[in-house]
Amino acid sequence: MLISENKQSSKQVSMSGLDYAVLILISLSLLVIGISKVSQTESSYLVADRRTGLFALTATLVMTELNTATLISFAALGYAAGLWGLILPSIFLIGLLFYAVTVAKKWKAFNGLSVAAFFSQRYGKDVGRFASLTLLVSMAAFSATYIKSLVVLFNPFFPHVSDWAISGLLVIIPLIMTLRGGLVSVIYTDIFSFVVTFVFFPLMAFFSWQSHSLEIPSLDVIIKEGSQVAPVWFITSLIVLTMFTYILAPWYGQKIFAAQSERVAYLAVFSAAFLVFFLYACAILATIPLRGANLPNPDYALPFAILRLPSGLRGLGYGILFAASATTLTGVWGAMTAMIVEDFLKKSSNDIKRVFLITFCMAVFSYLISNLLIDRILEKLILANIPVAALSFALLGGFYWKKSSRFGAYCSIFVGLICGIGSYLFWGEEGGYTWYWIIGGIPLIFLSGIAGSYCYEDDTHYNLFATFR
Repeated sequence: MLISENKQSSKQVSMSGLDYAVLILISLSLLVIGISKVSQTESSYLVADRRTGLFALTATLVMTELNTATLISFAALGYAAGLWGLILPSIFLIGLLFYAVTVAKKWKAFNGLSVAAFFSQRYGKDVGRFASLTLLVSMAAFSATYIKSLVVLFNPFFPHVSDWAISGLLVIIPLIMTLRGGLVSVIYTDIFSFVVTFVFFPLMAFFSWQSHSLEIPSLDVIIKEGSQVAPVWFITSLIVLTMFTYILAPWYGQKIFAAQSERVAYLAVFSAAFLVFFLYACAILATIPLRGANLPNPDYALPFAILRLPSGLRGLGYGILFAASATTLTGVWGAMTAMIVEDFLKKSSNDIKRVFLITFCMAVFSYLISNLLIDRILEKLILANIPVAALSFALLGGFYWKKSSRFGAYCSIFVGLICGIGSYLFWGEEGGYTWYWIIGGIPLIFLSGIAGSYCYEDDTHYNLFATFR
């Protein structure tokens, strides 16, 4: 229903030839940059030979976070909540700063191929593979929501084409773009996208506000009206959720492994936190003046804001948003590939064909899930975090607490899964399950992990703790 309504409303939109030309130019530029990079080894394909500098790492981290699923969701809340919506980007500001302080240097010190490999070394292969499977489930869901958000975004361009066909095209292009070069291609295309994005997003907000004469309400009115749409408890729950899930994000971990040094890893994440905040704030600002447009669904706010831009800028906007999600998608596929290679296959630095095949399979799998299972974008995006949050104690305990044991890790993981899934089933999306999940689930994850570690101590892997001091 959501997509069909979007198609009907988009029939009134007239895209100019210049818009299509700019969109094609952006897409071709990404393809040329991506295809020009070829990796000869698995190390190059999966972690860019661990030589990525500060600017390149910052750019790719920012573009990894900037995806159409979150952009559409945040812009929709900004459209509905007004200026109060500008509090939403603080979710990622706080979440990424927490990542920088707690795990950025730790992950680089570990310097593996996948984040799940840490669990194997710290707690044993069984825990590592279980962690890997839970993260693979989450990443499949994440990538599917990214594809679905791209379909919503590009429906105005193809109002008479089926969702299966649109999503197929939107998967094939990123796949071709990075299949040969892996993470090297992703980083170079991200640098191009990063530069163009920082030109476009402020322009989008500027043109949106310039075309409307709005009366700014008082702070009391902003808070009162906005908090009815995005309550404080909801934002707080997302902040806590982001803090305890991003530290485990495999697509972030893989890029941290590609950093030149621990210092570069820390500074890149720290810088990305503020840059991501700025870009999301610009997207929300662009949709606030549209509050009187009576859109059939708030998810259309960002596409509608872009469609109201001058000719040429519309195509640039769609090109940039496609670039953002394309490289986010390929980053997730690359992280999934690294996890499968590191945790389930024999190590090999020369068998480059197998990473091509695995990446292709991950893309096809994401495409199918997107069309068969994903309906509402933000809800499914949040739901996919349940398996990731369940691993939070095992990770932080493994990095910072010598007594953290295999039994404690298992206890915390299972408690985390039960709390997350149980909260969703009992309270549901309409009942605000994220709040109950966060205030009850996160403390229980850590309490069960601590209790389990004290009840059954396993010192088999304690010698690894010294590595991460």
